[in-house]
Amino acid sequence: QVQLVESGGGLVQAGGSLRLSCVASGSTFSNKAVGWYRQAPGNQRDFVARISSGGSTTYADSVKGRFTISRDNAKNTVYLQMNSLKPEDTAVYLCKAAPDGTWSWGLAYWGQGTQVTVSS
Repeated sequence: QVQLVESGGGLVQAGGSLRLSCVASGSTFSNKAVGWYRQAPGNQRDFVARISSGGSTTYADSVKGRFTISRDNAKNTVYLQMNSLKPEDTAVYLCKAAPDGTWSWGLAYWGQGTQVTVSS
């Protein structure tokens, strides 16, 4: 079992920055890929970014060049640095952890989410 707790959300003006954190506890964290998803009211949950256990990163086209995902295995934490925020980035941001090989279909762990609101 892995427990995930997100933090760092809040209200920010367009063009501003926020850094989200996802802290893991429970099972081994360093051997899992970790990703960020977001969900706005009435919308589906969308992929934002992912970092593999080896440190390789993947981003949604909508956030490339603005968001950066990183991990600190010593702290069991994954970060999402969000710059140049836009109103359309407003959503609940959720953290997901799963083994690299079964990321798309296997057992995954999710956090409760943190709200990000970007005002225009």
